[in-house]
Amino acid sequence: MGQHKFVFAVLMFAMFITMAGVGIMVPVMPTYLEIFGVGGTVLGFLIASFALAQFLFSPIAGDLSDRHGRKIFIVVGLVVYGVAQYIFGYATEIWMLFASRFLSGFGAAFIAAPVMAYVADITLPQERGKGMGLIGASMSLGFMIGPGFGGFLSNVNIHFPFLLSGSLALATAAIALFALPNIKPQVNPQAVRENLWQQLTRSTQTPYFVLLIVVFTFSFGIANFQGTLALLLADKFSYTANDIAIILTIGGFIGVILQTFVIGKLFKRFGEMNVILVNLLVAAAMMLLTIFVSGFFLITVVATLFSIATTFIRPAVNTLISKMAGMQQGYASGMNNAFMSLGTMFGPALAGILYDWNMNSPYIFGAIILVLCFFLAYAWQKKQPKDNSMNAS
Repeated sequence: MGQHKFVFAVLMFAMFITMAGVGIMVPVMPTYLEIFGVGGTVLGFLIASFALAQFLFSPIAGDLSDRHGRKIFIVVGLVVYGVAQYIFGYATEIWMLFASRFLSGFGAAFIAAPVMAYVADITLPQERGKGMGLIGASMSLGFMIGPGFGGFLSNVNIHFPFLLSGSLALATAAIALFALPNIKPQVNPQAVRENLWQQLTRSTQTPYFVLLIVVFTFSFGIANFQGTLALLLADKFSYTANDIAIILTIGGFIGVILQTFVIGKLFKRFGEMNVILVNLLVAAAMMLLTIFVSGFFLITVVATLFSIATTFIRPAVNTLISKMAGMQQGYASGMNNAFMSLGTMFGPALAGILYDWNMNSPYIFGAIILVLCFFLAYAWQKKQPKDNSMNAS
């Protein structure tokens, strides 16, 4: 990895900008949507449209990057993402908001899948955990500080956060165009072009399909938790937006630190799969504890432990999938991102329905799903040949 430090910096910044652009929306949207005379229902569909675009185009982005290289699609994704942020900032009609969010999801799909495949291209198998951890840390950092920047930048005017986000994405595209080496992926020349449904169907036959189910599950759990936690804290404890922001920021910050400096050592010591299993149980336990704890300190501790657990799961799954993907890194990354988008799409929708029925039910349901996922992953692990990528070294 040493000879690719600058490349890693560009890739990490690309993912940081993408996730920061998502986070920037959080504090601004309620006020921004008032301009159009709409509220929560439209906000929910805007979030879903972003995730839907990611789901539809992530497999395509991965497949195309396998065939034609990663660089061009990372650049295209950043350009589309940047333009979409401009459209959102200058929107005058509701349909423009939906079009821009869908385009943002399209751009994000063409950034994330090729970036993860690029990391696999330039790292050795024993280095891949650290590489994926760095990319995951940049994503977490972007999403963590995005809301803070969004709230601060909106003091200039309500449109400014989107305009700055778009400008940074376009600037990153220019840097990537001139700075990223155009590495030709090693792919299977016999690979057949497939549509989305065929790719999803084929994913069930891959050796890492259970890991894709894990991706869907923890993405569902994260979206479930984050989508309703603010409501729970406000309704149950009358917490303000600042209180909630502090709770989420602490967990995100600690998670970024651990991803950057600790996670590679954990993978080498215990193996990626063991890290996944332990943290699925930790996440389930913290999700369940959410409905029982009270007091700012205890709530912060529980939310932070949940954030750390999910922070560890993501790069561990990414690394294992990459190691098992062989010459189809782009396809595997695309499927990874597609299953993550499915979880992000369905998580908030179902959590909202459950919350309106009973405010505790999303956390009970989420904990049950995570425990079931643990048993599925554990059973799958037992069927795998023992090696250092799956177990402790």
